Amino acid sequence: MRIILMGPPGSGKGTQASRVEERYGFPVISTGNLIRREVQEGSELGKKARNSMNAGRLVNDQVVLEILKKRIFSTDCKKGYVLDGFPRNMNQAKKLEEIHPGHKEVVLGLHVSDETVVQLLGARRICPKDGSVYNLYTSSPLKDRKCDICGEELVQRKDDKPQVVRERLKVYHEKIETLINYYKNKGIYYKINGEKDIKDVSKDIFSVLDKELSKIKKFEMTS
Repeated sequence: MRIILMGPPGSGKGTQASRVEERYGFPVISTGNLIRREVQEGSELGKKARNSMNAGRLVNDQVVLEILKKRIFSTDCKKGYVLDGFPRNMNQAKKLEEIHPGHKEVVLGLHVSDETVVQLLGARRICPKDGSVYNLYTSSPLKDRKCDICGEELVQRKDDKPQVVRERLKVYHEKIETLINYYKNKGIYYKINGEKDIKDVSKDIFSVLDKELSKIKKFEMTS
């Protein structure tokens, strides 16, 4: 099963992806992490990605897909995997189906209002020393604006400031609407209310996945 998690920045995709992995054992795959690893290792694909990044461009779809292809054909992905924030456009979606056909797809769209996203990301704070992430609303540090691990003063990322977040959301909506309609027409898109409590969002996601996995098991028993 290929599980695709979609949603705007700050909608909780990473949190829910981890919960899905914990419950079902499907590894979470982040193309951003994969690209950074290739760059750090200095592979040919990593060099291509780095050239684009250094020039201020998005990494070419073909390069991203080649990097992703290496990961999804790994042994631990045989039964299924979770894609966090990928695909981001129609070309990526169709190419993904071409390079890894036969996997049942389930697309989970976390729906969160723009104002909620602005509020949540505006409250996010990062430890500049160890990278720990906090949120002043949902997961505040024990001490005021201090990292629980190292005590370093927490900072706000520039792209988490309200005016920047609104611009990011504008770009997101422009690019993602066609993709959502594509998955809706295929009958594999499930709208999830991402504004609920984290545990309740997880319950809704698990309900969808349990039903889809049940269909797979019934098919395997009759085939």
